[in-house]
Amino acid sequence: MNLTTTLSWTAVCPLDRLEPGRGVAALVDGAQIALFRTADGLFAIDNRDPVSGAYVLSRGIVGSRGGVPTVASPLHKQAYDLRSGHCLDLPGVAVARHDARCRDGLVEVRLRQEA
Repeated sequence: MNLTTTLSWTAVCPLDRLEPGRGVAALVDGAQIALFRTADGLFAIDNRDPVSGAYVLSRGIVGSRGGVPTVASPLHKQAYDLRSGHCLDLPGVAVARHDARCRDGLVEVRLRQEA
């Protein structure tokens, strides 16, 4: 899978609106994104659970497994690595990961898409 990165960053919300350890959903350039603030940093992944097809990952349980920051799907509990998007429970299953940063107090996301 080849990924391309869009050139533009999209401001989503002020950093202080993101509660540590909880996810929020955001619409970025027409894509539903799940955004997370953890002790390890900011993470953005697609909000769509690849197992169920439901847009629910922003409501998942944030945690870690072996030092890896994760979110567990609220439906079937599969854990996804927030750094890579790979599912830790089902080989070959992944969710798209996007770039996230904080700039001047605003959380920004840059979409990454399959080429």
